[in-house]
Amino acid sequence: MSFREKIRKILTPAERRLFERLSSPQKIQAYLDTLSVNFEASGETYMSPRRSIRAKTAHCFEGALLAAAALAYHGKRPLLLDFRTIPADEDHVVTLFRQNGYWGAISKTNHAILRYRDPVYRTVRELAMSFFHEYLMWDGRKSLRAFSGPFDLSKFAPARWVTANEELFWLVEALDKTRPFPTVPKKNLRLLRKAYKIELRAMKLVEWKFQKRSKK
Repeated sequence: MSFREKIRKILTPAERRLFERLSSPQKIQAYLDTLSVNFEASGETYMSPRRSIRAKTAHCFEGALLAAAALAYHGKRPLLLDFRTIPADEDHVVTLFRQNGYWGAISKTNHAILRYRDPVYRTVRELAMSFFHEYLMWDGRKSLRAFSGPFDLSKFAPARWVTANEELFWLVEALDKTRPFPTVPKKNLRLLRKAYKIELRAMKLVEWKFQKRSKK
């Protein structure tokens, strides 16, 4: 049984209908854009695609898994790309895809930066480096230090990550253990210029705002 068939077998009819519609990276990105951002108001989550679909919310890791599952449903490789930062910043995860020989990326984010990438990049490194100048700290420091190679989710049974009910801490740990590819030569770290104030203002743009629950 192919990986594609294994995924189809464990999905509900409603999930299959949704995935049927998500037949291209562009359509998958459009769907992710309709989901609210998961602010993890009740604590840290790493939801499976099934849980994200039902909750209608996702953060970057959860959105990347959902996108990967949709690609796999249509016979494509479910590949993640993990961005590693300085300790003071947070990692970001996207889903890789390839069309006509060029790489692109599907991304769930709440900001005007670190978003979807069109399939115009010849290599994964070329694509990864397109994120470098968008990865900023509020003091202007550029924080992206490394990225993983393509992380293939097809080596794991679909039931472990596509439809699981538990938090996927094990998968986050597996992704964290992959080999890092540096973005900046050590001798050039001191040469990095801080972002200018107009670049920092762009970071303030958000798509979804956190709504505190009212007390009853």
